[in-house]
Amino acid sequence: MNTSAWNRIVKYLYRANQWYRETPDRALEQAYDAALAIKAIEDEHFGGQGISERSGDYGHSTLSYFKSELQKYLKVIQTRMVEFNASRSFLELPDRVGAKPKAGQSAERHRHPLDLNSKDRASLVFEKLEFIDGIIDKYINNSKSTAIVPLVSSVNVQVKSTSSSQPHPNNGSANSNQTNGEVDTSSEEVNLLPRSLLGTLNRITKELDPEAEKDVLKNFRNSKVKTVISLRFILLLILVPLLTNQISKNFIVGPVVDHFRVKQNAPVFINIDLAEEAFKELERFEQQLKFETLIGRAPSLSSEETEKKIAEKAVEIAEEYTSESGGAIKNIFADLISFIAFGAILVNNNKEIEILKSFMDDVVYGLSDSAKAFIIILFTDVFVGFHSPHGWEIILEGVSRHLGIPENRQFIFLFIATFPVILDTVFKYWIFRYLNRSSPSAVATYKNMNE
Repeated sequence: MNTSAWNRIVKYLYRANQWYRETPDRALEQAYDAALAIKAIEDEHFGGQGISERSGDYGHSTLSYFKSELQKYLKVIQTRMVEFNASRSFLELPDRVGAKPKAGQSAERHRHPLDLNSKDRASLVFEKLEFIDGIIDKYINNSKSTAIVPLVSSVNVQVKSTSSSQPHPNNGSANSNQTNGEVDTSSEEVNLLPRSLLGTLNRITKELDPEAEKDVLKNFRNSKVKTVISLRFILLLILVPLLTNQISKNFIVGPVVDHFRVKQNAPVFINIDLAEEAFKELERFEQQLKFETLIGRAPSLSSEETEKKIAEKAVEIAEEYTSESGGAIKNIFADLISFIAFGAILVNNNKEIEILKSFMDDVVYGLSDSAKAFIIILFTDVFVGFHSPHGWEIILEGVSRHLGIPENRQFIFLFIATFPVILDTVFKYWIFRYLNRSSPSAVATYKNMNE
């Protein structure tokens, strides 16, 4: 064997020895990074609290994602702490200087333990073990995360046993108080079977349960009752205000308004817009009458006969616009009564509102991601899209005519310039704040379809 080949072998053996001697520090650093990742999720999405339903307002899918991430990092901690303890059983931490912190890490928290002297190295190792221990303690005996309790308990045993064996920076010796009553041995068992297999076995057990059919029928009946109540309440919210509006307008408000308008000799036009429409209509009738006479389709009329026909048309137009002006006043009072009836329904049916809310949640969250994205795009294009100003203009003109309010073009243009923008901002905030938590995949589909 020549000298070059021998040098390569020696180099490889030296690298393998270095890698093996750095195993405790590398394992501890990876476990510490996983704990930092869990802490980052807690701070960003759960207000610094543990990852559970109680700490954040998230849907089932989003919470399942966070729990899977939590379980992944806890598994990393468990594996690396086993590696850390096993490697420390065979190795003494060597004193070596020269390693540099990773890019983006602070020099104090993320300094490699081997860069320090014996006392400082033990202090830093103990600090990291305490941090890992504090993260894992949050998930012991957590009823909301029962699927990860065995894993967390096992990790906690590894970390606590390691922490108790490290010298405390204040006294340089093992803290014997940490080993007294810290670990419940009944929680040290780790599930040997995969969680998916356990879930399948639980499902099969439930299906073989003699009471399973009763539970299915009970759930179906509850869902049926909820659907019937929700649909009936929706019809109630629609039909009662409409019927109230028509009944009050025709039998209560209408006679009263007609009586006072006739008694007080109210004006024909309630606003200037109706007067201009009436004048234009009368002018068109006069021009049409003259045009038909000129082309020979109507007999020639004297000035008296022409004035008589124009007067008859004016009376007809006056009656029409008098009725429309009175109808606008009736609409105001009838709509007010309808809103009162609608509010009374909401106040007196709190239980039905909760059932309807649950029913709507089931319907919305039961849609596929593409269906959700389609509805979002349809809604945004109609109300805040490029062509939405024309729709808003028609709606405002219809509302003003319904209530007898003169059309104010400046107000309409100002409304169109501001309200859709505000609505678009609110809608985007809703997507970011709520839909992104309950259904992040639907948001991703929406972005892809919108592009």
